[in-house]
Amino acid sequence: MTDTKKTAQLSLNGETYELPIFSPTTGPDVLDIRKLYGQAGVFTYDPGFTSTASCDSTITYIDGGKGELLHRGYPIDQLASKSHHLEVCYLMLYGELPTAAQLEDFETRVTRHTMVHEQMHNFFRGFRRDAHPMATLVGVVGAMSAFYHDSTDINDPWQREVAAIRLIAKLPTIAAMAYKYSIGQPFVYPRNDLDYAANFLHMCFSVPAEEYHVDPILARAMDRIFILHADHEQNASTSTVRLASSSGANPFACIAAGIACLWGPAHGGANQACLEMLKEIGSVDRIPEFIERAKDKNDPFRLMGFGHRVYKNTDPRAKVLKQSADEVLELLGVENNPLLQVAKELERTALNDEYFIEKKLFPNVDFYSGIILEAMGFPTSMFTPIFALSRTVGWISQWKEMIADPQNKIGRPRQLYLGETERNYVDIESR
Repeated sequence: MTDTKKTAQLSLNGETYELPIFSPTTGPDVLDIRKLYGQAGVFTYDPGFTSTASCDSTITYIDGGKGELLHRGYPIDQLASKSHHLEVCYLMLYGELPTAAQLEDFETRVTRHTMVHEQMHNFFRGFRRDAHPMATLVGVVGAMSAFYHDSTDINDPWQREVAAIRLIAKLPTIAAMAYKYSIGQPFVYPRNDLDYAANFLHMCFSVPAEEYHVDPILARAMDRIFILHADHEQNASTSTVRLASSSGANPFACIAAGIACLWGPAHGGANQACLEMLKEIGSVDRIPEFIERAKDKNDPFRLMGFGHRVYKNTDPRAKVLKQSADEVLELLGVENNPLLQVAKELERTALNDEYFIEKKLFPNVDFYSGIILEAMGFPTSMFTPIFALSRTVGWISQWKEMIADPQNKIGRPRQLYLGETERNYVDIESR
């Protein structure tokens, strides 16, 4: 953040106040209102914080108008096409792409931490067999602080580093265990000879009774899903992690808080909502009916998986994931899956419909990730846990950045109070 010495003037009750203006390396200028209350005795009002910067950051930049997403300055389409998830993790954690030696060391450290403490298996057996995997994930990740005491001191840089590696390494294992538990199958231990994405698929779909081969096309598609969901600036779950972190909470508690926030259908549940919409449509011949409903302002039906709150022209992540979706569907076929047939035809119809083109209702990353996960055989209940393990590196990167920031202070939003003014207590006999 660069101070350009520019200021804005605010006139209030006959007084004029100077507000400093900060200019970022890219993006709109920012008014500094930190001293406004002390000087003028007023707060600002911004429900949803849509016009308020809660921090400065060097990790992720989004330009919704241009359809641009950068991690440490690198465009997301380049990372998703040329890199892989653990290399992107290194970039986000440390700020630069690794050398070959640095990447090998980082991959080794992550791979050697993928197992969880054996006693943690007992936590899973304490949940009902039909528990949602996200409920399990929130509980088990929060419980990690009870097992890994040597990485909970946030004031120790080495402990922060150890916690970061442990969380990135163990979230796929915990998510896979939550899935296995939900379907009544035995847990599958991680394998050090598999890469990050292939290892996760192996833990989810292999069984002790027979060999399971992870198809490289599926592993690559899963790796891209991990990359494309790794971070997305100061969204609801990331802001939750930062707010929890501002109190000094341990890293496992903070990430568990982020997972809980991500669970909401307006946030991490979007790809699950997309698949549920496809189920509602049911068959290809009903698509015109639902297209017309989507165009009708008086119909509450919404076309899930199309358009985006932030991206106004196109979702840069969707363009990359479409390629993987096409590869996965070609590999696995859609002939025996009516849901995927509906998805492909809905995509074709929307991309060629003038209404959707005009309104910029393009297929987004949730649409394609939902298709891929459905084709792979994941139930919709696993979509958000997969999002959570993908986003873990973003949460940790934001957490580490915040802890190291000398301006860090506990979050304390203000309010516009509209309740009763002071009044006297009335004894119950007189009410």
